[in-house]
Amino acid sequence: MNDDITSIKPLPDFKLQVTLADGRQGVFSLVPHLASPGLSALRDPAYFSRVQILFGAATWPDGEDIAPETMAAELKAFESV
Repeated sequence: MNDDITSIKPLPDFKLQVTLADGRQGVFSLVPHLASPGLSALRDPAYFSRVQILFGAATWPDGEDIAPETMAAELKAFESV
């Protein structure tokens, strides 16, 4: 499967609406990952909303990123969130 992210949209409560290259869609919650020291800046909702895609991964301006494989493994269907 191709886990690269093709579209991403920030949602409230530190969630991301994601579409993967293989067509899977869903919502990824960043909440369990916010305790990581390298992701502490993402606790600011304004900064969190600046997410973009770089080389198939979710990234932020100061270099924070979430691997597409992580997002694919934890993706929840729209109706279950």
